[in-house]
Amino acid sequence: MKTRTAFGVIVLMFVLGLFGNAGANGDIQKYFSDTACKVKATADPVQKRDLLDNSLQTMAKALDRVERSGLISQDDRAGLIRFKMTLQAKQDELMGRNGYERVADTQLNAFSDYVVQDMEQAERYITISVVTALLILLILVLLL
Repeated sequence: MKTRTAFGVIVLMFVLGLFGNAGANGDIQKYFSDTACKVKATADPVQKRDLLDNSLQTMAKALDRVERSGLISQDDRAGLIRFKMTLQAKQDELMGRNGYERVADTQLNAFSDYVVQDMEQAERYITISVVTALLILLILVLLL
């Protein structure tokens, strides 16, 4: 009986971990997807650029706070650093800094879609635990 209960608990933890990870990562994708929708709904290129820049900055702040919290593993810390580098590259491209050519005003809608797609692909090579993803979401909610 104890073996059956222990096995059930292990299976339950595994299933909840998978769903938790998918949900947390999905929420991060939703954050960028919502930004892309707002960008597309805005006509003024200055406002579009501000929306994108603020979204990237807010995510970077959340990642910084999670990284400084001390509640994450070294592997998660390495993943956060790679994720922050990806975000910084997007900000640099958006604003035309650090050797990047500034995204043209007419391309801001396409750039917002590119950011969403790139963040979805980043999940394949940047791994963070469920706990870290949930911390990021919690801090994002607090920052917004």
